[in-house]
Amino acid sequence: MTRNDDSTPTVSRRTVLRSSAALSVAGVALSATAQEDAITGEIELGARISGWVGQSPEAIADERNPTLRLVQGETYTLTWENLDGAGHNFSIENEAGDEQFVETEIVAGAGETQTVEFTAEEGMAQYYCQPHPNSMRGDIEFVDEGADGDAAAAPDQLIGDGPTVGLETVAEGLTAPTSLTVADEDADRRFITDQTGRIYVHGPDGLEEEPFLDISDRLVEFMEFDERGLLGLAFHPEFADNGRFFVRYSAPSREGTPDDYDHTFVLSEFQTADDDNATADPDSERTILEIPEPQFNHNSGNILFGPDGYLYLTTGDGGGANDVGTGHVDDWYDDNDGGNGQDTEENLLGGILRIDVDSESDDRPYAIPDDNPLIDSDAGLDEYYAWGFRNPWGTSFTEDGQLLVADVGQDLFESVNHVQRGGNYSWNVKEGTHCFSTDSPQEPPEDCPDSTPDDVRGGEPLLEPVIEYPHEVDILESDGGEESAADGENGGNTTENGENGGNVTDAETDDMAADAETDDTGDEGVSNGNIGVSITGGHLYEGSEISELEGTYVFGDWSIDGESPGTVFLARPPEGWQDADGDGGVEDMFLDPPADDTADNETEAGNETTADNETAADDKAEEEATQAAGQDGLWPIEQIQLEGEAAEDGRPNGFVYAFGEDADGEIYVLTTTTSTVEGEGAVHRLVPADGDDGEEMEDGDGVETDDEAAAGNETEAADDETVADNETEIGNETAAGNETNGE
Repeated sequence: MTRNDDSTPTVSRRTVLRSSAALSVAGVALSATAQEDAITGEIELGARISGWVGQSPEAIADERNPTLRLVQGETYTLTWENLDGAGHNFSIENEAGDEQFVETEIVAGAGETQTVEFTAEEGMAQYYCQPHPNSMRGDIEFVDEGADGDAAAAPDQLIGDGPTVGLETVAEGLTAPTSLTVADEDADRRFITDQTGRIYVHGPDGLEEEPFLDISDRLVEFMEFDERGLLGLAFHPEFADNGRFFVRYSAPSREGTPDDYDHTFVLSEFQTADDDNATADPDSERTILEIPEPQFNHNSGNILFGPDGYLYLTTGDGGGANDVGTGHVDDWYDDNDGGNGQDTEENLLGGILRIDVDSESDDRPYAIPDDNPLIDSDAGLDEYYAWGFRNPWGTSFTEDGQLLVADVGQDLFESVNHVQRGGNYSWNVKEGTHCFSTDSPQEPPEDCPDSTPDDVRGGEPLLEPVIEYPHEVDILESDGGEESAADGENGGNTTENGENGGNVTDAETDDMAADAETDDTGDEGVSNGNIGVSITGGHLYEGSEISELEGTYVFGDWSIDGESPGTVFLARPPEGWQDADGDGGVEDMFLDPPADDTADNETEAGNETTADNETAADDKAEEEATQAAGQDGLWPIEQIQLEGEAAEDGRPNGFVYAFGEDADGEIYVLTTTTSTVEGEGAVHRLVPADGDDGEEMEDGDGVETDDEAAAGNETEAADDETVADNETEIGNETAAGNETNGE
């Protein structure tokens, strides 16, 4: 797992500009050739709690918290409109925040406007809204009058600074919590799965001592570091009446699993022991589905019921690294070995499955929904809903039924997909938006397909994620990347790498720690240029307690560098992202395969495909940056600044295994202290920060912790599922399935 800085791959200038415009809130520093001209005269903004919205001039139109590029000494007339009816004002301060240049009165009422005139002067650094200073804040930059691109812009952060949020511990005494979810019932309780095989109830008096269900004797025997275990839990939509629930776990190899495979994926149904559903009946198990698993890692594990009443399951690509080796079949892409992610005919690995557990068929204890995309076709197995995944870790539905799935990357990039029926999400042809090579995973090729051949499921497009970030900032800032066009579309990153399963050694982690200490890339990432190693998917925030999170997707990364605690992020989806679904189902592609093999099919926001036909050889840098913002549609990312006893330096003090959501839409962070199945696990709730101007929680509205009794009723717990795949992997994967680089 040691890192060799001399081998850091480079990326082309075009890739830097694409990634900068799409990934960041303010962006990695762009050269002035990619900057708009300075603003002169009049400025118009919209104001809402989630951020300022640029309206005029055209250079800032529709941007959130746009950077205002001003000319020193110029007089400006700024008009802003209240878009949400909350109280807002407009202020300008210096970088230290101890000098105010502009400060207006607070104006409430949707549609109200306020105009302020000011002269741009030295020291102005940021503009903001005083009632909402975290979410409504943008930068001010000065350029020479008549700047034509010769003046360079100041560097900014790839990951923006997000709002400050409290982190309140509500449960301790666990080992490695892998999910928190709720049933559709009147009882005030949250169900927490522990990787070791137990399901606990967190109720009004804290965490109950006796488990709701204990199946630890049915699991594989754990290694010191392991991604197997109890990985998923979902309650039937009518659980309150029928007591049915479903569990996903890793069992020793069962009949039908080849001798050289590692274990068996098991999906089972259980029922409660009595009518009050207080505890489970461990003898009620009925096996629904078994899938042979060739390796110990890449197990994924999420299970959840969708708004359609069907059960959704996520599966990893079978493990190892690169989607090759034992148990990995050949696919249509000859340039890469292996390919469970792209194969839909030989096994059920590397995809999203959807089944009907309320019916049975002749040969299986479940039925297939009539609109599953491959049903009654020769293109693949009926269970598939979507495919092209490496190791989904964190899957959730929004209130309006949108499916968001985080996929743990290999060596370079982490991503989240807005999943549609019949979608192909590109692994192992691509890693996120970037081409991937099994021969050189840290030095990707310049070109790769944007769709399957016409004879493979009708020539379907390879869909791109809505969120993506690199493991390290220098992937996008390599000096060589500014000069080398040979690297084309693909990012590079020096990361640890290993082909076979195994545990992280002390020597390896020592080397990694030394790397972190000597990293001189600066603080453009989360810490010393590092951003993370293994994504942990979360939820769209649909609660009411933390206004700064409204409408954002909250997620995290298991660890900054493989041995340090993780990080909690948010991403801000654009308006209308729910409609950019591209959901025609692949059966439509079978009837009308694409006529033009040269269509580039670059994906837009929400994975909607467009035929853009970009070439690597054209265009000036500024044109490329403009194209990138419109074509990629990636959601900008910010680091949530956490505070409280369970946080340090803005981050949680443990590895981020999973996220949960309660019945009120409030979000929980599940952590553990080590990357092994021997840590001290805990569950924390995101709460308003101390001194937050948002709505105060009344007595009885808070979730009670294990250590103190809260008055009144706690919020009912959540509808989440997550997987125990959040562990360090083989040469580099993170605990319980959310692996770090290299595997």
